[in-house]
Amino acid sequence: MVVLPPWTSSRLLVRCLPSFSSSPAVSNFRLHSHSVSAASSSAAMDSLLVLAGKSDAEVQLAESLKRNNTLKLPDDARFSISVHENHLTPTTTTADSFSITDYMTLLNTGCFGRLLIWSPRLPSTHDIVSQNFCELPVGSVCIADVQYKGRGRSKNVWESPPGCLMFSFTVQMEDGRVVPLLQYVVSLAVTEALEDVCRAHGLPPLDVKIKWPNDLYLCGLKVGGILCTSTYKEKKFNVSAGIGLNVDNEKPSTCLNDALQELTSGGTRLKKEELVAAFFNKFEVLFQLFNSQGFQALEKLYYNTWLHSGQKVIIQEKAEDQLVENVVTIQGLTSSGYLLAFDENNEMYELHPDGNSFDFFKGLIRRKLQ
Repeated sequence: MVVLPPWTSSRLLVRCLPSFSSSPAVSNFRLHSHSVSAASSSAAMDSLLVLAGKSDAEVQLAESLKRNNTLKLPDDARFSISVHENHLTPTTTTADSFSITDYMTLLNTGCFGRLLIWSPRLPSTHDIVSQNFCELPVGSVCIADVQYKGRGRSKNVWESPPGCLMFSFTVQMEDGRVVPLLQYVVSLAVTEALEDVCRAHGLPPLDVKIKWPNDLYLCGLKVGGILCTSTYKEKKFNVSAGIGLNVDNEKPSTCLNDALQELTSGGTRLKKEELVAAFFNKFEVLFQLFNSQGFQALEKLYYNTWLHSGQKVIIQEKAEDQLVENVVTIQGLTSSGYLLAFDENNEMYELHPDGNSFDFFKGLIRRKLQ
């Protein structure tokens, strides 16, 4: 049972976990591989931005973005924008750099992930896609090997070292009532993608679970999180979704590949490229269902993946200068995306986070539902 202290601040509409931002990388591409250069300097790597396209249409767009100097880039860094063709081999990447070739080969979508912005080091992938939303096609993705000013909840800043997978992408929606639910679709797509990748390699599945509203946990330890932000323009919601996964950093807690090695005797390791491609392959399908049928079409799958069905929590509330404790049991989500819970008298409540605590379960405000 979880004990939740009282809070007085207002409820939060859309909260997501550490986002990962990256600066616009422009590299035109048609399936090329990155080579390792011993002479590559950190300064050169820090300034590289590569934009890649899945098809000729995206390649042409990449060329246009570069030629017209369209992208809004961070003020505190200088970037060299590069658009790659098949025959060009970059000389400023490392063996651990994201492989555009592998990613594009595995990607099988009609919209999401087809225009890629990549850089070895960016302040924030989230800022790149959100600040360039109108210049990029919906579904564009920005990926960074290292991120040093990533965006998190309540304006928290996140530093993401090598070994973490950080990427942000764009989504457009019309119904504002369901925008807060998008983070759950993203979280679900991550867990489904991990299962797909493990299955493709004949590996046992990693039991990654969703901790509401947008944390990803493995064996009781956090391995990732989601951040979604939105703006409203011309009767549409422009949503920037950020994802972070600890793929290779064993410390301070655990990572996906470390957990995988404990389950298998082989040396197979999950690769960032296949994880991102698998995510978009899955997300596109789930998002289409979500758009056409609503979140109820995904609820069963989502509840099989989250940690909270039947969880009992204690809500602490102040009443006339006294602290009153009420036990409620979580049953699911409301139509607004908050927690649906029942008390011992079978009264139904909607639980809202207050937005002040790093852990959402350390502060909930309840509202009785009629």
